[in-house]
Amino acid sequence: MNWISNYVRPKINSLFSRREIPENLWTKCDECGTMLFHRELSDSQNVCSNCNNHMHIAPRDRFLAMFDGGIFTELEVPAPAHDPLQFRDQKKYPDRLKAAQKATFENEAMLVAEGEIYRTPIIAAAQDFGFMAGSMGMYVGNAIIAAAERAVATRKPLVLFSAAGGARMQEGILSLMQMPRTTVAIQMLKEANLPYIVVLTHPTTGGVTASYAMLGDVQIAEPGALICFAGPRVIEQTIRETLPEGFQRAEYLLEHGMLDRVTHRQQLKEELATIIRMLTGLPALVKGDLPKPDETPMPVPAPADTSSDPASKT
Repeated sequence: MNWISNYVRPKINSLFSRREIPENLWTKCDECGTMLFHRELSDSQNVCSNCNNHMHIAPRDRFLAMFDGGIFTELEVPAPAHDPLQFRDQKKYPDRLKAAQKATFENEAMLVAEGEIYRTPIIAAAQDFGFMAGSMGMYVGNAIIAAAERAVATRKPLVLFSAAGGARMQEGILSLMQMPRTTVAIQMLKEANLPYIVVLTHPTTGGVTASYAMLGDVQIAEPGALICFAGPRVIEQTIRETLPEGFQRAEYLLEHGMLDRVTHRQQLKEELATIIRMLTGLPALVKGDLPKPDETPMPVPAPADTSSDPASKT
């Protein structure tokens, strides 16, 4: 009986039991509700194939798709003071940081990297909306300053991808101080005559919009991105009027002169490389290379044997 219950029955159950399907194989589009297979979504850089909705993409995934061969060097960012205000709401601030780190597998809300796009060297910084809504704190300020200093030292342009809900309330006034700090960092680039290009992604709001996100030499946005200081609901409740359709969206801002371009995520790499090469005086973008010439040496013909020639004997 023990042999039957301990071996035979579990074996039969394992053969006929329903296998569990991992939960992360499918993702639902938050715009149209289409279920998207994870490989399809990854190949499209988190853009819905049905409605073209640009969904959230982590900075590391963005860099893997953008840099040539997915190769980039992550730059070190100085660590700020740990919980200087001893802030606590429903949770302690360090506990919220640990939860965000566990969810995103990143240390903080911004990633800074160095690499090439179509052989065009750049410094790139990207905010992670999945990390405490991409909120701007002391680390984000340090990251932008580190990116600007590296750009000046290596004479490379800086490309910044913004995605944030604003300043990080857990750091109070120290968070708001990052607005002038980052503005000074961007001024360093301008004084060095280096391009600073901003790509605004959904959403970019609050103090981020009021500082480094709107200081680019070229302002690009992804389709449908919400870009504002105060959100539409706050404005409607304040002025008690209905706002126009599409208000504060990328297309609306482009139409009213606040942006230079609205570009699909899958076309950003080519557009960024083209703009940067134009601004820095580099040759035009080359997408592909001709195959390398055959390095095998051509055979050298042997000299003709003239020993048997009668004319050579006279």
